[in-house]
Amino acid sequence: MDDLSSVGGNSPDVTVSLGDRSYGIAIGSGTLGNLGQECLKLEIGKKVAIITNPTVAGYYLASVRTSLESAGFNVAVVEIPDGEEFKNLDTVASVYNDLVDAGMNRGGFVVALGGGVVGDLAGFAAATFLRGIEFVQVPTTLLSQVDSSVGGKTGVNLDKGKNLVGAFHQPRFVLIDVMTLSTLPEREFIGGLAEVIKYGAVLDAELFGFLEQHSEEILARDPEPLKQIISWCCRLKADVVAQDERETGLRAVLNFGHTLGHAVELLTGYGKYSHGEAVAIGMVAAASFSEQKGFAAPEDTARIRALLARMGLPAEAPQFAPGEYIASLVRDKKSRDGGITFVCNKGIGGFSFERVTDLWPLLSASGIGG
Repeated sequence: MDDLSSVGGNSPDVTVSLGDRSYGIAIGSGTLGNLGQECLKLEIGKKVAIITNPTVAGYYLASVRTSLESAGFNVAVVEIPDGEEFKNLDTVASVYNDLVDAGMNRGGFVVALGGGVVGDLAGFAAATFLRGIEFVQVPTTLLSQVDSSVGGKTGVNLDKGKNLVGAFHQPRFVLIDVMTLSTLPEREFIGGLAEVIKYGAVLDAELFGFLEQHSEEILARDPEPLKQIISWCCRLKADVVAQDERETGLRAVLNFGHTLGHAVELLTGYGKYSHGEAVAIGMVAAASFSEQKGFAAPEDTARIRALLARMGLPAEAPQFAPGEYIASLVRDKKSRDGGITFVCNKGIGGFSFERVTDLWPLLSASGIGG
């Protein structure tokens, strides 16, 4: 498949359908300068705070700020430190104080300019500041463009686990400019591909095949296939979110690879592995477990492993004591009543939810503990 005609037409724009809280996702190339005019259409006030980090600010803050100011907005800038280790309540408290100093009120809004950490934290600050103000997502990493900027999940980490504090707070608009990926470090770009592969593995076999066929162009960051896969993933996620906004059922499918992945991140201190790398490890474990359960054939597991390897993603779980993994898994926010609802792949492009109370087979499938 070389176009997106079968997944919603030729337009790169996507709508997340949530009644009166529906919003659009605009996907293009060289479109950051359109942000001000797009925000004018939303009629959400003239005071805006751009939340970003120094790395992203060095590349894109001037363009975004100029676009907003040219459209008549009163702009403040709030910078947070760069890194997953700063996605915490201390940083949120600092953001709250900066918003107060900037004169932000309920008539204003936040623009989250950055990757997943910025988007999650800025969204959570918007959800809770003054009991909730509007926000707009401008994701600048592949991971945030295909996943975290869409769907309204916001939050921060605690020392004891990832995203344990958060809120569902939908953005009013998402602007995705694939040209921001040109400045993304190679490791971050490759990490984002793990989330793209996730969608194909459990929701769309055709997307998975497209990734297999076009891996070289994607790795070369060719804008056209990038727009295609980003639009494809956003449409898939928008459809899931429209059916299950608050993850009471279907939306949990998007956690494929994340259960063990979050444990890997926690055990390694949110530094050794990027989120995407940890998810890749978790997907290999989930695929092996799915094969053990009879949901998938060995060749399905082999295809998932091969595609991850082709994209430069890891497969092997770091070796910690099984008890440490179990403690991390049961602490995960998806844990309920002593068990975990685990996402298995059914072949390629399908899924099944499996209630797991005995975690040893999962660890065994992951190569942990012998």
